[in-house]
Amino acid sequence: METKATGKRVLALDLVEAGSSLSDGEVKKAREHLPDGITSGMLYKDILHIAWPALMELALTQLVSMADMMMVGGLGHWAISAVGLTTQPKFLLMTIFMALNVGATALVARYRGAGDSEKANAILRQAFIMTFIVSFVSSVLGFIFARPMVAFMGAETEQTLIEGTVYLKIQMAGLTVVGLTSTITACLRGVGDSKTAMIYNLTANIVNVFFNWLLINGNMGFPALGVAGASIATVIGQTVAFIMAMVVIIRGKRFLALSFKEGFKLQWSHIKSIINIGIPSAIEQLIMRAGMILYTLTVTSLGDMAYAIHQIALNILGMSFMLGQAFAVSATSLTGQCLGKKRTDMAEAYGRRTRRSGMIVSIVIGVIFFFFGGSLTWLYNKDPFIVDQGAQIMRLVAFIIPFQTSQFILAGALRGAGDTRATAVISLLTVLAIRPGLSFVFINFLHFGVLGAWFALGADQLLRSVLVIARYNSGKWKHIKV
Repeated sequence: METKATGKRVLALDLVEAGSSLSDGEVKKAREHLPDGITSGMLYKDILHIAWPALMELALTQLVSMADMMMVGGLGHWAISAVGLTTQPKFLLMTIFMALNVGATALVARYRGAGDSEKANAILRQAFIMTFIVSFVSSVLGFIFARPMVAFMGAETEQTLIEGTVYLKIQMAGLTVVGLTSTITACLRGVGDSKTAMIYNLTANIVNVFFNWLLINGNMGFPALGVAGASIATVIGQTVAFIMAMVVIIRGKRFLALSFKEGFKLQWSHIKSIINIGIPSAIEQLIMRAGMILYTLTVTSLGDMAYAIHQIALNILGMSFMLGQAFAVSATSLTGQCLGKKRTDMAEAYGRRTRRSGMIVSIVIGVIFFFFGGSLTWLYNKDPFIVDQGAQIMRLVAFIIPFQTSQFILAGALRGAGDTRATAVISLLTVLAIRPGLSFVFINFLHFGVLGAWFALGADQLLRSVLVIARYNSGKWKHIKV
């Protein structure tokens, strides 16, 4: 709903009295009973109010990524491999500030629920400082060691190695901008504002696609830079997003404001709070990167053609990731705000409805992937073998998506509560052991080819979903102090 005075939307949670949380036993007895004056429809509106801008933002970002890959794919399957081989090194170098952002989101959400803007802004400033330091160091290291990292990932030919190195170096030059923008986005999502991030990221994506068109094949008098042009276009778009995000956060009209007058001295009490939540998340991210690198190395052993098929399938699958992540944004923000208000009953009520909403959309996406997976693959590369393999992978993925979406949403709720240690342990088992282990067996012993890698991914997602659901249902996340 909107207040008549300001026109700003008020969450149903804001209409609930603070500090009167039900006990676990009472919550179980009144599982479908909401506080007086609160309806289920109001909760769904709150969820969608946060989720739809995040979904639009993430979906459009993924569409741009898909457009990037399609444009690059016109250069040959080697170009798809060159760009794909940079993905895991880049995410590995982003691990630390991504983990800090998890802590920032959870804490800002808590303080938003408690109505304490001073502490929320203190968290924003501290997260901003730490992200700047970490992302700058990561960008320097990534630039220096770009070639060894791409080589380690299994570049099959010298051309793939050279082009992948150039692409990664350019990405590293813009890493600090990406890091700072992501911190602003994380804090805005903590207060439930996902619409602002949608606007500046949408703008950045449009800029990215336009410069792709100019620089990959050379249009309007611009040089044809190929893979390097795609990387430059991405950095230009990211810089535009950063400038817009800074303008928004300095104006400070959304509960948060980045004030330079306050200074940027390190405040160890706030840093400690961010790190307490962020370190388990960092460990989780490092585990995931290590597991993904092992997984990728197994796939690249099949050659550039197989890896190109794998990369195309991952790129298409990214659309379903966006769905789960968008509803996870709602789960993270609303869970944190509910716990800041000491209303675990409301946190559970939001959690159930977020899962239902995500499940409905995920089934629709699964149906599309099942029947049109081959057509989607064809947009990247028209080789009949690649299209056939892509269609088979997409049919497998169609059955995984509902479980994956539910897992993303509940993991988001756990992070909003500050329960990041549990998700780290789950990732240790599934991503570091199950996925690379099974892919090695399926590819090297059972000779399933690239399909074997996707059987392993499916097993990983199913097991992780079961474990995340079990952790959430245990209710331990309700009692974590941040």
